[in-house]
Amino acid sequence: MYHSIKEIEAPELADWLDKKSSAFRVIDVRGHGEIAAGTVPEAEAVPMHTIPARMTEFERDETLVFVCRSGARSAQVCAFLQQQGYDNVYNLRGGMMGWAGSGLPATLPQAV
Repeated sequence: MYHSIKEIEAPELADWLDKKSSAFRVIDVRGHGEIAAGTVPEAEAVPMHTIPARMTEFERDETLVFVCRSGARSAQVCAFLQQQGYDNVYNLRGGMMGWAGSGLPATLPQAV
């Protein structure tokens, strides 16, 4: 069943990363060229077009935060995964534009 997409604001995600109080993964769904300019710290690069083929890399019960440039593509990924039975998926509201607009630092992505 499709639910409304959960979103997380950039400052809240930065707090999650800082405190590491719960287990979660940050997945950047942009293309490699876009990601090369920087992403959320600890983000894994998994381009959007590869998500259907790589779904088995995501546990259904783990918390996943998806990132793109503006939040539109990552919202689509969240909707798709919700349709596949994933409940703990979050979209970074505003994407990397929101992250940078909050004054938060970008880093090079982790290879996956």
